Amino acid sequence: MTAAQGCYRLTVIALALTLGAPASGAGQDDPRRVILFIGDGVGVGYWTAAAFARDRLAVKQFPVVGLVDVRSSSGRVPDSAASATSYATGVETYNGAVGVGRDSTAVDTVLEVAAERDMATGLVATSRITHATPASFAAHVPNRQLEWEIARQMANHDVTVMLGGGRAAFDGQIRPDSVDLLVSIKERYTYVETPEELQALNMRNVKALFGLFAPSHLPAAPARVPTLPQMTEAALAVLDEDPDGFFLMVEASQPDWRGHGNEPLPAITAEMLDFDRAIGEAVEYQRDHPETLIVVVGDHETGGLALQYDSTGTLGAAYTTGSHTATMVPLFAKGPGAEQFGGILSNARVGELLMEAVRR
Repeated sequence: MTAAQGCYRLTVIALALTLGAPASGAGQDDPRRVILFIGDGVGVGYWTAAAFARDRLAVKQFPVVGLVDVRSSSGRVPDSAASATSYATGVETYNGAVGVGRDSTAVDTVLEVAAERDMATGLVATSRITHATPASFAAHVPNRQLEWEIARQMANHDVTVMLGGGRAAFDGQIRPDSVDLLVSIKERYTYVETPEELQALNMRNVKALFGLFAPSHLPAAPARVPTLPQMTEAALAVLDEDPDGFFLMVEASQPDWRGHGNEPLPAITAEMLDFDRAIGEAVEYQRDHPETLIVVVGDHETGGLALQYDSTGTLGAAYTTGSHTATMVPLFAKGPGAEQFGGILSNARVGELLMEAVRR
């Protein structure tokens, strides 16, 4: 082969590779829809409990598994507000911070960035919708306890779907300023307060959905209705109508509370199976929408949960504390871009990757 022939051959190969590769910033594997599941307090022990109760877990279908070294600027043990804000913004902040950085100034969230790109957005939780985790994606306050202000900000936000508890924070008869936020919500949203009202909706006719199913938090699983899977399914049905894609955050709020209370294994299992079924709704949705990225993660671990046999040979829950721990939490990812979430990441780095996903 002459030098000229070799050069020609290399040129042809290079051209073929160039034509076969996606353009920078416009990859065929970029996600158009991003679904983030946060399990409050969920560490490895919680998923172990779920796996003992049900072999065919939805998260077992996720090809990418990693660990998150959760932390806050307050120290090695974060609270839900700080960790959720890191996931929402890519910024490390202090315990109690909601959508703000270390200096208490507002930081753009992944939900807000998605909305700026004309994507639909959604928040689902089994707690009050104004609680730390959902609030961190759609509000900016220096202290998570400021739920009256969080409610005001969320009521004036253009989040496409919000489903959870916490009706009292929006009710003018209960709010200290007597402002009835439900009036403006009902003008802009299809508004529901009961599982029956939610079930009766034709989601194809719903442009924006706001559901507040309890004055405060929703009940514990398995008695909770609507269930987290039902709320997730409803949110996906509404968000799917947007041709520009969407960002959805779904929180299983209550595994954390079972851990704080050092509750028996069945209480943990009930919350985790409800959580996994909600994840299953997203996995089912992804089958028909492969351009969907799903990320499942805990915000911190609660209770130092371990599973062990007692003196009678019964498998049960054993705890080291009634508080949060500094233990790393598992992460599962599936869909376009999922490979970036493998390995050991900080919670702020996970937030940066989510930002990158909605900006593609």
